[in-house]
Amino acid sequence: MLLAAAAAASSPFVARGAASQEGYLKGRLYKTLKIGMVKAGKSLEEKFALAKEAGFQGIELNTPGIDVAEVNAAIKATGLPVDGSVNSSHWNVRHTDPDPAVRAKALESLKEALRQTHAVGGNTVLLVVGKGVDGPEEEIWKRSIDNISKAIPLAAELGVPIAVENVWNQFCYDHEGDHNQTADKFVKYIDEFDSPWVGMQFDIGNHWKYG
Repeated sequence: MLLAAAAAASSPFVARGAASQEGYLKGRLYKTLKIGMVKAGKSLEEKFALAKEAGFQGIELNTPGIDVAEVNAAIKATGLPVDGSVNSSHWNVRHTDPDPAVRAKALESLKEALRQTHAVGGNTVLLVVGKGVDGPEEEIWKRSIDNISKAIPLAAELGVPIAVENVWNQFCYDHEGDHNQTADKFVKYIDEFDSPWVGMQFDIGNHWKYG
């Protein structure tokens, strides 16, 4: 199981060309941030440059919805790599939705996110699988796993893992429960994919409420 353990603005990533350097990532945690956190700068290149100047070592985009050529130009101009992306539609177009048509759209969004992330050198797509309000836990558990699993062949082909994040979405935790909850249910959910291409983006900041 891939485990991408990350705090709010830090993540492990492989810079372009770095994968061929033996031991490049060993023992390292890189400081990155989301593109939306860069409030200054008008162009994408300016935002990349400002992030690098501030000491960040990578940047995370929202996909699908990027201009691949523009992103690659910004990477080339600044030397700041894209470490990965966040699926841009996962809160509203959900893999847990009871409507099969909505789940089909969620799947296509995830696939396009994988394609665009690969095209700009990113190494993960962060995914929120859905919301607990979409149905009984056992139902949304199964329907989300079934839907996301359809993207695994593409993730494997592109070499871009899907990193499921623990968030306050009323799933895998009792949101109104106490602070003695573990991540065991979340781990079980990820393990049911039985694939190295679906893993965990464990956000410690999001877990604090539960334990």
